[in-house]
Amino acid sequence: MKYDFDEKIDRRNTDCLKYDFAAERGKPYDALPLWVADMDFRTAPGIIERVAADAVFGIYGYTESKDDYFQAVANWYQTYFDWTVEKQWLVKTPGVVFAIGMAVQALTKEGDAVMIQQPVYYPFSEVIRDNNRRLINNALVLRDGHYEIDFEDFERKIREEKVKLFVLCSPHNPVGRVWTKEELLRLGNICGEYGVKVVSDEIHSDFVYEGRKHYVFSTVAPDFGEFSVICTAPSKTFNMAGLQVSNIFIPNAQIRKAFLKQMSAAGYSQINMIGLHACKAAYETGREWLEELKKYLKGNLDFVKDYLENNLPQVRLIEPEGTYLIWLDFRGLGLTEAQRKHLILHEAGLWLDSGVMFGKEGEGFERVNIACPRAVLEEACKRLAQAVKRPIS
Repeated sequence: MKYDFDEKIDRRNTDCLKYDFAAERGKPYDALPLWVADMDFRTAPGIIERVAADAVFGIYGYTESKDDYFQAVANWYQTYFDWTVEKQWLVKTPGVVFAIGMAVQALTKEGDAVMIQQPVYYPFSEVIRDNNRRLINNALVLRDGHYEIDFEDFERKIREEKVKLFVLCSPHNPVGRVWTKEELLRLGNICGEYGVKVVSDEIHSDFVYEGRKHYVFSTVAPDFGEFSVICTAPSKTFNMAGLQVSNIFIPNAQIRKAFLKQMSAAGYSQINMIGLHACKAAYETGREWLEELKKYLKGNLDFVKDYLENNLPQVRLIEPEGTYLIWLDFRGLGLTEAQRKHLILHEAGLWLDSGVMFGKEGEGFERVNIACPRAVLEEACKRLAQAVKRPIS
């Protein structure tokens, strides 16, 4: 490979959330962190060069994007997702969760029902509850190692609870589903029938494994754009979450106006200069780096799958169709929630994301970030296997 993803980079003492905040989060200092969803790889060279040039320039004033920024983003989605976007649709925010919060505030009122599909990325539920909306859960169903949507429950709850907004996670974090066109069509048709607006978090769309295809929600049917907010960002793809730039596409002018008004009420205006320039550089120069990264991540996935089958058959991998986050089923160990947490953190010395934070349906599961050098992943697997073999303390 042209890029060295095996390089182990010491991220400690860089104010890194993943490595430098164990004590503040109640974790042992030496716990191996495979939790928060950033990567342990340097980003693409073109991004580094642009950020370095901005740093040397030395003036970091108010900045806004011009047409070349939009063209870089638009070309990416046209080329790789067959999605033609219009300039007026674009709203830039410092993050996708921020955008979801703005949408919840703009498109619903206190006490309104907002639906999600747990187990799902936990900020979804936090944003809904913290804004005094009612959280409605259309729980995903695990059948034969594969998560499915309960469409009957989805429609019934929309009707009975008078759901106003649905937050879709596509591809799904943490269970790794890449929704088929047919699944998205069925979801969208139900939402359209009942007047439910859809916020689609598509931040992981660049990470889809062979044999699967990501469909932008608003492209699935001609009218879906009229009731959807599509959330995209280069942050997961190019490991630049700290630069805080996301591209939110809102085709419907009325929804967009309400969203922008809510952003104005929050006191937010321009994206930071370095984030803007890094995003443009990512979409213009980063494809070769991304293609190699995806091959490396597939190798990491294959390694974990083989290791578990040969050394830890009690721990079951839910085969992901997308993302670099894997969902492991630990229920085969027969441990209580407290015993499993102790085993993973204190016996194995691993800092993972406990499944229950994604909803009660995640109890007995753990989310693991495999976007790290393979040697780190191998160390994590060995630690876990050794801990499982020891008597439960």
